[in-house]
Amino acid sequence: MSIRIPKGKLIAIGGNEDKGTCPEPNHPPKYYLNFFEFGILRRILQEMKGTDSRVEIITSASEIPEEVGENYVQAFAKLGCKNIGVMHIKSRKDAEDIRLLDRIRQADGVLFTGGDQSRLSRFFRGTEFLEILQERYQNEPFVIAGTSAGAMAMSKTMIYGGSSSNSLVKGAVKLTQGLAFINNVVIDTHFVTRGRFGRLAEAVAEHPRCIGIGLGEDTGVLITEGDQMETIGSGLVLIFDGHHIKHSTITSIEDGEPLSIENMVIHVLAKGNCYHLKSRSFHAKMPAQVIG
Repeated sequence: MSIRIPKGKLIAIGGNEDKGTCPEPNHPPKYYLNFFEFGILRRILQEMKGTDSRVEIITSASEIPEEVGENYVQAFAKLGCKNIGVMHIKSRKDAEDIRLLDRIRQADGVLFTGGDQSRLSRFFRGTEFLEILQERYQNEPFVIAGTSAGAMAMSKTMIYGGSSSNSLVKGAVKLTQGLAFINNVVIDTHFVTRGRFGRLAEAVAEHPRCIGIGLGEDTGVLITEGDQMETIGSGLVLIFDGHHIKHSTITSIEDGEPLSIENMVIHVLAKGNCYHLKSRSFHAKMPAQVIG
């Protein structure tokens, strides 16, 4: 049976992407990276139709949706794109609004904001809203972007809880089903800043057929054809590959006991580096025939 290759694109962002904000007094400058140099939001537009793109911002994961939505409207406006809609979907009933369904049918892409990824799973799974997004991603050059919680919810297997400090102890990391735009990966965000190495390693040990993708802040990955992954932004992406694990105690110990894992492979990717999910291969640059 042939595997369908999606025509759309996924852009998963590790959170805290620069929106062109000016530094505030007493704030470390690393949080205000050069927006126009690294330009994750600019790249989102490029992967759509440029500044003429119609983008819908979905704020459902956020506890402060109005503020977050306005931030993105202003950020995209700085890049010359003013055709931005904001959807404050706060329940499954909201997701059934026919006017919103019509809007996502007309959009060139969507961006799920940060917040609580379990809200995204709870509001959208099993809805026509999600079915439309999945259908457009499979059959059209449609872009689905997400930052922080919005990135974590993209995969079928989704981390929804578990502290960094208690990870690598069985049961510390909580997993559930996400929005399933992509299978066989598990995504974690704010990865370097919040020290989530152990959390993602535990998730991959529990699901060794999944590739773990750890996204640094102001850093993301562009995934085309459901397979070819390019690093964008200013920081690092870590890949955790559990396919060659020789020894793991994940199935033989009780909750609360520390794990042991042998031979988990880790790759570190910077801007422009690429990784192919199916072949599990690292490439310093995207092959020329793939760029476009």
